[in-house]
Amino acid sequence: MSTFQDDGLPGCFSGLFKRRKAISKPSPSYYTPSDTKPSLPSANDMKEHSCFSPTCDYSFSNLSQWWISDQSISPPPYTPHSASASSATEDAWKIIDETTDTLDPQLRKLSLQIHDHPEIMFHETYARDVLSAFMGEHGFEVTTGYLGLPTAWKAEYSYGSGGRVVGINSEMDALSGLGHACGHNLIAVSGCGVAIALKAAMEQKNIPGKIVLLGTPAEESGGGKILLLDRGGYKEMDFCLMCHPGPGPSHSFDTGSTSAMQSFEVEYFGQSAHAGAAPWEGTNALDAAFLAYSSISVLRQQIKPTHRIHGIVSGKDWLPNVIPDYSKMRWIVRAPTWPELKVFADKVQNCFKAAALATSCEVKINSEAPYFDLNQNEALAEAFSCVMKERYGMDTSSLGTTASTDFGNISYGKSLSIPLMTDIRAGLAIPTKPNGGNHTPAFAQAAATPEAHAAAMRVTRGLAQLAFRGLQDDTFYAQMKQSFMKSSRSQLEQS
Repeated sequence: MSTFQDDGLPGCFSGLFKRRKAISKPSPSYYTPSDTKPSLPSANDMKEHSCFSPTCDYSFSNLSQWWISDQSISPPPYTPHSASASSATEDAWKIIDETTDTLDPQLRKLSLQIHDHPEIMFHETYARDVLSAFMGEHGFEVTTGYLGLPTAWKAEYSYGSGGRVVGINSEMDALSGLGHACGHNLIAVSGCGVAIALKAAMEQKNIPGKIVLLGTPAEESGGGKILLLDRGGYKEMDFCLMCHPGPGPSHSFDTGSTSAMQSFEVEYFGQSAHAGAAPWEGTNALDAAFLAYSSISVLRQQIKPTHRIHGIVSGKDWLPNVIPDYSKMRWIVRAPTWPELKVFADKVQNCFKAAALATSCEVKINSEAPYFDLNQNEALAEAFSCVMKERYGMDTSSLGTTASTDFGNISYGKSLSIPLMTDIRAGLAIPTKPNGGNHTPAFAQAAATPEAHAAAMRVTRGLAQLAFRGLQDDTFYAQMKQSFMKSSRSQLEQS
């Protein structure tokens, strides 16, 4: 299995269960740096496949419950004290709040800069430069081109001797033609805010440990985190945190799971011939694609309601009087968990192979790196929910989404020799228009609003406070590890 493909993984999320209303908007201008262009993927590949990304629905509620952008809803009142926190912890949380307040206008400016310069997978050079420079200015040791990925970067900071290592993710990539319609500008600056606020609390409360903030490219397509995981980018982390925006009730967040996803590229090779003079001399690659499509359509009758499959057919230089000698298909297969997906994906591949056999075509099936379902850590999720409810008045759900993310692979903490790691990814609600969920022009507009930024900053505070507790509290960390080990899905690579 290749760890990288030219048009890569279809990134994040599958909103293919809901139709979205088209909203006209001028296409954003894309930042095209003149200094160094990444070597992956090639320019020709990007032109051909840059639009390949499934509709994204990161919502965690019914449309009737969404936070609508024209609604004036004030944030819940801030509560400076928590009944469940010690005085020492309260002091650290106060430091985190004050640091985040100081950073807020800088992070807002940074978010808008990234939003105004959208860049597709593995081409996030502008975002890499401004984010890594920002972290360097705040006392972090920065490495760009991390682990051989030109637009990946690492910002690290150590305090004292020993201690645990907390990982944080900042996503950066945008969608071709839509810009930051998945809100990765908010994820990027939230990661920076968590890291800097946590650094301040560690220094002032004398808590040893290490912070590792990763700038992760190509979430929408390409599986950037999977590449970093396979190359050891997460190896030293004890736990890892991030957030992601989506539609939902006002001032709320979700800690549920996501779907597992497998992407396939299928090519059929036949023999061209004159369709009128000597069709028997040809081997029709388009017939093979149609048979595979029909077989999968029949397979749908036997799949579970929670499973999904969707795909397209393409070719080159087709003419009605020439037997096509080549066809290409792209398919995305989804299921709630990786073990379920493996069984389903095997059946789908049988459809591809059967079509080749029936038409005497040769077939090449490329199975791209899978996105695992998200294995949320219950101990982290519960602690985070308590902080956000008691301190910031934000409601919690654990409904999850049919979306998919490469952070799912990180959440299992296993890849080659990667050790145990616990994680949480908080889905935060931002205001948008009806039918304006992720991967729509309306959501791109929503990701730049002051209300969306304020929501992201609240979750940033909560994640920083959660990270501080993970570094400070040995008992809590033991609960995190126990929660991970109790998860039946933590054994997925041994199944």
